Amino acid sequence: MGNLAVIPARGGSKRIPGKNIRPFLGEPIIAYPIRTALLSGLFDEVMVSTDDDAIARTALQFGATVPFRRSAERANDTAVLAEVVREVIDRYVESGRVFDAVCCILPTAPLMTAHSLLQGLQLLQRDSTIDSVRPVVRFSYPIQRAVRLQGDRVEMFWPEHRLTRSQDLEPAFHDAGQFYWMRFPQGLSGEQRAAFEIPERYSQDIDTEEDWMIAEAKFRALADEHTR
Repeated sequence: MGNLAVIPARGGSKRIPGKNIRPFLGEPIIAYPIRTALLSGLFDEVMVSTDDDAIARTALQFGATVPFRRSAERANDTAVLAEVVREVIDRYVESGRVFDAVCCILPTAPLMTAHSLLQGLQLLQRDSTIDSVRPVVRFSYPIQRAVRLQGDRVEMFWPEHRLTRSQDLEPAFHDAGQFYWMRFPQGLSGEQRAAFEIPERYSQDIDTEEDWMIAEAKFRALADEHTR
């Protein structure tokens, strides 16, 4: 049985062309989550779901498998992550292979740690009512103080909190954008979703050039931290 890691990496990134294999501090960015997943020792197989030859070659170079290619229907701009994972699970079931759990790991998660992967798996194993687990990050600024711009005028989304102290506002979190543990063969269809908090320095959404620069800066800072 064991666990399966699925890294979805299509070739048609629009906002950052070639994003999934673009060099990140000297190596293709997808190499980082592949390496972390392999070194974690949590997986019987680390596979990459892709439609792209260059991504497939890179995945194999860094130790992942590419047992089949992603279908055209799951490689377009409208395909959602749950559908991509569902396709992979179905292909393994068809081939007679089953696992205890599946972890969908995003290809642009160079800050992900083996420790976080283990935390997520342990939470899934500890509570049989949970369908999936993900890491989340606390918003650094209270979302209850968010504002919109009406021309050059500022308007609060929640004006009732204009005078509320920050420490009295409920903390809010967002998806860390790294991985999702789920039960096999259920996939991401279950409604009972759990999460655990990780520090902001270990997460960075990468959708713009500025995001990319911040992620590299965080990675360097963490490397320096670990060598002290």
